[in-house]
Amino acid sequence: MTDSFTIRSVEAFCYRYPLATPVVTSFGRMLNRPAVFVRAVDEDGVEGWGEAWSNFPAPGAEHRARLVNEVLAPGLVGRKFDSPAVAFETLTEGTEVLALQCGEPGPFAQAIAGIDLALWDIAARRQRLPLWRLLGGQSSKIKVYASGINPGGAARTAEAALERGHRALKLKVGFGAETDLANLAALRAIAGAGMLAADANQGWSVAQALEMLPRLDEFDLRWLEEPIRADRPREEWRRLRAGAKMPIAAGENISSAEGFRQVLAEDVLGVVQPDIAKWGGLSVCAPLARDILKAGKTFCPHYLGGGLGLLASAHLLAGVGGDGWLEVDANDNPLRDLLCGPVLNVREGTVELDQAPGLGIVPDLSSIERYRSI
Repeated sequence: MTDSFTIRSVEAFCYRYPLATPVVTSFGRMLNRPAVFVRAVDEDGVEGWGEAWSNFPAPGAEHRARLVNEVLAPGLVGRKFDSPAVAFETLTEGTEVLALQCGEPGPFAQAIAGIDLALWDIAARRQRLPLWRLLGGQSSKIKVYASGINPGGAARTAEAALERGHRALKLKVGFGAETDLANLAALRAIAGAGMLAADANQGWSVAQALEMLPRLDEFDLRWLEEPIRADRPREEWRRLRAGAKMPIAAGENISSAEGFRQVLAEDVLGVVQPDIAKWGGLSVCAPLARDILKAGKTFCPHYLGGGLGLLASAHLLAGVGGDGWLEVDANDNPLRDLLCGPVLNVREGTVELDQAPGLGIVPDLSSIERYRSI
């Protein structure tokens, strides 16, 4: 087999797992966990798997699956590409006007990212290499942290994460100073000297964030994530950086090459967190991750979804190296646990990826069939 490949089929599958306990953020609640998985097959029968970001709004997952199946896939089938990056560029450029006309650049970018991840899986399988090694990795072991720790029952969630092998934690904040500070104190006691971060999910104004910064100092945070809206003027972000003793983190809501060039050129973000299933796939985010490291910043892939996107994010982190952590949601989600392969096996705050080609797994969709929505 050569590096080039012809696409035989592309198909998206949509699922929803109902939650007993909602996932809470400063801007809303998730009452269920959606996932859009993408399968691509080449002319030699090699399968690749990816995932498109689909957390919000509630009906968004089905919409993104239909974008893949009804809009994007027909333009790929039967076409030969020299690399996944060429296919990514073809899809992106070919749908720019349509996405603009629809007012939906985000959903199109996410659907394209899911396809891109599947094509990278194919590329690695065709070369009989694990994806992390195809991306240039030297070690299959990466650090992870437990994310998605809600304000209610935070200590209990954190303790359960440590029992599963985690040694690093990230708490959701933005629920009032009293709640936030009490939870941070509890988690710092649980984590001991281990890594602790906080995520405000864009929940504060710059004035609120500046008021909170000195009150956060005692918790020795590894970073404070998205304290203000991602689209606020850069001057506001610079004011935060000037007043913060801990690194500032963001990136999941940056969705342009120019946006990332800007944050890499300035001394504001210490931790940069692109989401490969939300914008850019591996075709854009793998070189971006290397640029993040070259800029002297910490690369931590953002991820909160199903297992295939999480596994691909793990391969990216192992592929580019650095001293960052992989985000692993601490909340209940079989759409993640049944499909994330070795990422489920956390030992002393690390996971070790397989040597098998591609992502290293072929997902068993029958195990989640009862959660299928379309």
